[in-house]
Amino acid sequence: MKRVGLLFLTLLVSITFTDRSVKADNEIKIEGIFQGENLFVMNPFASSGVGFCIFEVQVNGKVSSDEINCSAFEIDLSAYHLSKGDPVAIIIKHKDGCTPKVLNANVLKPKTTFNTVSIKIDKTGNISWVTKDETGSLPFIVEQFKWKKWITVAQVDGKGLPAQTNYSVKVNLHSGINKFRVKQIDYTKKPRYTPEVTVNNLQPDVTFQPGNNGKTTGSVTFSRSTDYEIYDFYGKRLAKGTGTMVNVSSFPKGTYFINYDSKSESFEKK
Repeated sequence: MKRVGLLFLTLLVSITFTDRSVKADNEIKIEGIFQGENLFVMNPFASSGVGFCIFEVQVNGKVSSDEINCSAFEIDLSAYHLSKGDPVAIIIKHKDGCTPKVLNANVLKPKTTFNTVSIKIDKTGNISWVTKDETGSLPFIVEQFKWKKWITVAQVDGKGLPAQTNYSVKVNLHSGINKFRVKQIDYTKKPRYTPEVTVNNLQPDVTFQPGNNGKTTGSVTFSRSTDYEIYDFYGKRLAKGTGTMVNVSSFPKGTYFINYDSKSESFEKK
């Protein structure tokens, strides 16, 4: 009996040692921003059938004390005294032949949480805004309303700071009343906007040759530099930019629609 018992103990130790061996690449690494929520993990059985797949979880270099010997568990990030916006790096080490699954890794992605302290635009086209309560670095997208739609005209990288933060960028003004807003979009695809701001540009309206419904063989010219778009009869955009002239000599004959300054008109290519 002693010999049988010793053999069984040796076999058990051997199985346990083999089951816990792990390759260096058997890790799931997740990096992001703490947003006040915890992670939930599905933990399958090890491929050997002995124990569970995960054998260690690290949060910012510290081994987690969460109970991981179960089929599902929560990584309690509140135990690490994190503030919203703090960086988080998680390493989940698991055995060979099995793969755990993090159910809600999106909670570590930056969210658009900013609040607008102020926003303004001057007569030179300099738009500036002040935010607070950012918890992740996301780009700010500046939009201008013209040609009966909101158009992206600039982008500024967000700093992701909870304290008040200043931003500014130069934009082009068309003649008359200009309307702008700034937005952020996170992984939920739901935008968050600042209030809208307006400025009246007293420069004369831009005109173009050959004029509304006019005909040309080679080019479209503007009375001064302006943003423009040109579409064909089927709504396909053929040209976009800023300047005083557009070469349309390669366009097939037909009618084209042109957005410029604050106007939407048309011309014919002969």
